[in-house]
Amino acid sequence: MFIAQELRKKNIAEYLLYMWQVEDTIRAFGCSLSRIRHEYVERFDYSDEQKEEEIDWFGNLIRMMNQEGCREQGHLQINKVTLQMLIDLHRQLLESTKYPFYSAAYYKVLPFIVELRNRGANREENEIETCFNSLYGVMMLRLQKKDISPDTQHAVKEMSTFIGMLSDYYKKDREEGLKFD
Repeated sequence: MFIAQELRKKNIAEYLLYMWQVEDTIRAFGCSLSRIRHEYVERFDYSDEQKEEEIDWFGNLIRMMNQEGCREQGHLQINKVTLQMLIDLHRQLLESTKYPFYSAAYYKVLPFIVELRNRGANREENEIETCFNSLYGVMMLRLQKKDISPDTQHAVKEMSTFIGMLSDYYKKDREEGLKFD
């Protein structure tokens, strides 16, 4: 919860990737709050009060996962909404003539996105979702200490830069409001 709160303020893309990881962490513990409490939260260097807040947060997420039918796979509605906000902002930025650097970054990563979509099972997903799925997939491979090909590393580096730019625009839009044509 504390990490999520900080990331949401600083970098919406990192926040979303973190929340996907939290969903998978909950699944890894069988959606069991007592296991998360004893085997996960207890390891944190938090005060007792902070641990209780963290456990309450996990409990709410587990309840939502049960209600929304994503115990086994998929994403919580709150995470889907966050992704959709980024997709909407992406469209606005591309449609505007005021953000040529964003458009240039998008067209630079588009060949990677197309290639990944052609290889993947879901060819209909949005480009931004493809980027997030790729970034998350590589993050999981790194955590498992698995090899990542140089081509994939290059593609992910480019996508990461692009998504970072989108995240910066998201933050600026929230703080100051972006002007579109």
